[in-house]
Amino acid sequence: MENKFNLTREQNVFVAKRNIVDYIWKSANLEGIGVTYPETQAIYDGGIVNGLTVDKIIAINNLKYAWQFILENNELEDNFHILCHIHKLTCEKLVLEQNLGKLRTTPVNIGGTSWQPDFPFESDIKDELTQILEQSEKTKTEIALDVMLYIMRKQMFIDGNKRVAMLFANKIMIDNGCGIISIAQENQPTFFTKLIKFYETGDNTDLKMWLYETSIDGINLN
Repeated sequence: MENKFNLTREQNVFVAKRNIVDYIWKSANLEGIGVTYPETQAIYDGGIVNGLTVDKIIAINNLKYAWQFILENNELEDNFHILCHIHKLTCEKLVLEQNLGKLRTTPVNIGGTSWQPDFPFESDIKDELTQILEQSEKTKTEIALDVMLYIMRKQMFIDGNKRVAMLFANKIMIDNGCGIISIAQENQPTFFTKLIKFYETGDNTDLKMWLYETSIDGINLN
């Protein structure tokens, strides 16, 4: 699985900033936060949006702050600590304070399937993350997709797992000039169908290839 884009980090940050509202809008809707693109733009710009719940406005602003954290810091390691910090930024004021950046301690149910993830243990997750991130035979694009799907299936946090997974994966993509992972609105039903299958089987092959073919954004500068 080759890198589709070979940018400098500066170029990749430019791509991300140019389309940041679109990425936030798509990511929010992927997590069931029903906002329109104009509403997302207005919230991002600090405007007043009538008719939206406070939680939706907070969720969009949190995604904005999490993206800013990733884009403005170019020397952050890819590790468990940064993953937990991204969760704090993404879920601030949306989950209880004691759950921010902390592994969940209660069971979760997944919509659309009877499958349930195991309880997360910090030592296991640190080891598993390291194994995924240090796959020397794979490109950074494939590693980013692997780690994103791992986080989604692990359901390690009480809420916001898909948002956090995509942000962490996009940190890897941006730091290595590989583009941006973003799932278009019209592709989200297919994504969820494939995601449920992945949850149930643990085999990410089909979903990963589909994401590679449909959901990586960038520019060719040559």
